[in-house]
Amino acid sequence: MMVEILIFLVAGIGALFIAGYSVHMFVGGLVAQDTEKQIIFVVCAIVFCAMAYMAWDVVQRRTGKK
Repeated sequence: MMVEILIFLVAGIGALFIAGYSVHMFVGGLVAQDTEKQIIFVVCAIVFCAMAYMAWDVVQRRTGKK
């Protein structure tokens, strides 16, 4: 179980980094820095929520509640 949690954490951190960097590559230089940071925060929050839901679903399926 601990190995799976470690793998989920590494994958999650990597996904958040890639999401933030891809937003930076798309809008960097086109908008103000403050706006870029706000967009990065919103996108990373959405990605975090999606990953949290997927992790919750995995736990529910493994415990047999679904």
